[in-house]
Amino acid sequence: MSETTTTTPVKSEVDSRPTMVRTVLLGAQHLLAMYASIAATPLALAVALDVPQDQLIYLLTVTALMSGVATLIQSIGFWKIGARLPLVQGTTFTAVAPMILIGSEWGWPAIFGSTIAAGLIALIIAPFFSRLLFLFPPVVTGTTIAAVGISLLPISLMWINGGDPTRETLSLPDLGLAGITILTILLVTKLSKGFLGRVAVMVGLVVGTIVAAILGRLDLSPVGSAPWVEIVQPFEFGLPTFPLSAVFAMTLVMIISMVETTSDVLAIGEITETKVDRKRIAAAIRADGLATALGGVFNAFPFTAYAQNVSLVQLTRIKSRWVIAAAGGLLVVIGLLPKVSAVVASIPMAVLGGGALVLFGGVAAVGIKILGKADLEDAGNLIIVAVSMGLAMMPVAMPTVFADLPSGVRIVAENSIVLACVSAIVLNVLFNVIGRGRGAGKVPAEGADPSTDDPSTDGPRADEPRADGPRTDGPSDEVHSRA
Repeated sequence: MSETTTTTPVKSEVDSRPTMVRTVLLGAQHLLAMYASIAATPLALAVALDVPQDQLIYLLTVTALMSGVATLIQSIGFWKIGARLPLVQGTTFTAVAPMILIGSEWGWPAIFGSTIAAGLIALIIAPFFSRLLFLFPPVVTGTTIAAVGISLLPISLMWINGGDPTRETLSLPDLGLAGITILTILLVTKLSKGFLGRVAVMVGLVVGTIVAAILGRLDLSPVGSAPWVEIVQPFEFGLPTFPLSAVFAMTLVMIISMVETTSDVLAIGEITETKVDRKRIAAAIRADGLATALGGVFNAFPFTAYAQNVSLVQLTRIKSRWVIAAAGGLLVVIGLLPKVSAVVASIPMAVLGGGALVLFGGVAAVGIKILGKADLEDAGNLIIVAVSMGLAMMPVAMPTVFADLPSGVRIVAENSIVLACVSAIVLNVLFNVIGRGRGAGKVPAEGADPSTDDPSTDGPRADEPRADGPRTDGPSDEVHSRA
């Protein structure tokens, strides 16, 4: 007699769905991890452009709403838009400097008009940009992502010191709150081997906020003045305008965001053992462009994938994109409830800084992990890392070093991510591509593997083995490495 066996299709970790409670809690942790970065852009603009308190609350609310929409587009996806990976989308702080210049010259309508135009441009050029993926082997992506983490650390230190960039002396009370937050994260991570350990960052933020309230350092006054429900309106600040120089500046910002998103997609591909090809990169960049254009319509700012949440995926080992979709849904809710947004905005900056220190350091660690796949015994690769990291640290060590350059040039020169990425790409071409072809750093082209090349599918077919790692039946407690 012959025995017939059947196999049950097994979902990849990216497509697995934890229980509803876990999905919401893990999504909330991603929200808390990203909220400070989301709020940073409207807060910085409010200070520079003298925005009234009611408009600031509105900007915080609509930024949360549109960040949620952008995250849903990226993680769930439709048609050829969205990477369908656990990627959180939020406003890019890279846009702050040019938006301040644009706002000072032409006002808010030009800020949002140039944002709409830059988003549409990114949407159009996404497939062309994705064909440059051979320029991003591990030595390039690892260096760039490590530079992202290191360049973000001064921001976390500023938040630890109360969020005041002009303060030159260390605030001991703020340092104490950050220390309590970090200590809580470390203790929970060390002592808990189960689910609690996976939400250690969220627990640290909650404990830090409770301690701040006990010490009288939690200001909830904005909550009282915020309305319960508010529906955002398009063009709240007036019909958009499109000065050419403003559009050019914001297009540069979007190119920077495309580089950042590409690096984050490749990093999350490493962490989740998911194949990343040109189609998936193009889909991710289209999501950036569409979300940015929609953001401009509804008075929000350019969007990009958040590296700190890539670090959180690595830290928690929860790789489900539905957890990220839950974070996006929670952001949409916050965007409709200004009082909730005001409560989250009331978390002391020092507490947020403590959590950010752990997460931003984790970003650098992800970059170092990817660099481990490059042959650093090779002198060419070693010089690529050395020079690129050195250039990336220039604006970190001396923020005013490029202050005398034209504003359009400063957008690029003052960005550590761009300096590291451009340097690494150019040097990699010089040392590893010229004379050798593109094979070493080239990712699979369209059609190489139909089961994974097309992001319109939710993963490899159930009847095919995965080429990039073992299948699991859900979130694993181990981070698999292909090194």
